[in-house]
Amino acid sequence: MMKNLEMRFSGAGGQGLQLCAKIFSRALTGEGYHVSMSQSYEPTSRGGLSRADIVASDGTPDYPLTTDLNTVLILDQAAADASEGIIRDDALVIVDPRRTKNPPKGKFKVIELPLSETAISLGSERVTNVVATGVIAELSDDIELEIVERALRQSSPKKFLDMNMDALQAGVDLARGVKSA
Repeated sequence: MMKNLEMRFSGAGGQGLQLCAKIFSRALTGEGYHVSMSQSYEPTSRGGLSRADIVASDGTPDYPLTTDLNTVLILDQAAADASEGIIRDDALVIVDPRRTKNPPKGKFKVIELPLSETAISLGSERVTNVVATGVIAELSDDIELEIVERALRQSSPKKFLDMNMDALQAGVDLARGVKSA
């Protein structure tokens, strides 16, 4: 039976969601998946709803757009509202509660983590996306962390690589706290 993964990275424009998708697209391709990526964003350059979706399959995907999400990152309330209705019952939903007061509700598992606060403690809220990448990589059974690390090294601008690697590790540490709880 073919294995399909559908991931959504959603929040506001300027939060680096396209980079998240790029990292996971590279990582999943490295794991042997066929990957398609789509992006959607409001016409404002910063602050409007933005999302990047990935459909990955170990065979040829039937449809390149998401319809049944199994991993969702939500960084603000507008993103939470936009994803309801297509999240699978067994999905992993990661939410930053700082800007998401009402996460989606359903049978799926919602994990609220201080993603942006962790990024701020590292010196820049701009790495919230990479903190989230570390969380998802650690909690996912479908991707090896070392593959995500390699994809981050390939995708990150060189001047931000050290900070991004620290942010990835901080996300992994957050996820390990969830796993041990």
